[in-house]
Parts: sequence; C-alpha cells; structure tokens
Amino acid sequence: QVELVESGGGLVQAGGSLRLSCAASGRTFSSYAMGWLRQAPGKEREFVAAISWSSANTVYVDSVKGRFTISRDNAKNTVYLQMNSLKAEDTAVYYCAAKRGLIGRFPGGYDYWGQGTQVTVSS
Repeated sequence: QVELVESGGGLVQAGGSLRLSCAASGRTFSSYAMGWLRQAPGKEREFVAAISWSSANTVYVDSVKGRFTISRDNAKNTVYLQMNSLKAEDTAVYYCAAKRGLIGRFPGGYDYWGQGTQVTVSS
C-alpha cells in the first residue's frame, strides 16, 4: 500500500513557475515508477510525465517537453514536478500516481493516486 500526498499547487501568471511535490508513505516507494497526471475541467485525465524507480528513465507528454522536469528522491520518498514557462492550458488538477513495474503513459495503469493539487495559470 502506498499513500500519496501532493503539495505545491497554486495560482501563477503565465510564464511563471511552480514546483509540485508528492510525499509517499510506505517502505517500498523506491520500487514504484511514479507519474504526474492532470485533469482540466471538462476533460479526461491525461498523462504529463513519469519517472522510473531508479530515475534512469523519464517520459513526458509532448506539450510539456522542455518546460517540465520530473525528478525523485527515494531517500525522502518524494517525487517532484518542476514546471516552468507555464501556460493557461496547463491549468488543471495535478495528480501524483504510483505504478508497479515499468513507467507508463496510460492513466489506467497506475495503482495508487493522490488527492490532487490545483494549478491555475492566469493569462
């Protein structure tokens, strides 16, 4: 069992930055691939970024490449999402999720989810 708690969301102007954090409970955090996914009003939940258990592999949705960076600190049981050059279309609730095995883009492939943190980008 893994419990996930996100923080760091808020209101920011377009072009600004935010850093999301996700604190995980449980001794097996380092064995999970971790992901960030988001859901905007009226839209389906979509994949944003993921990182393997060792941090050796990362993957991003095309719309955030070059602007967002996912990282993790297994000693602190924490995964991060650094978001730069934010755009109005990045506005969404951002969820942290844990997945057994390899990293993946499919939201249905994640086993544990946090409650989400709101990110609002004003234009």
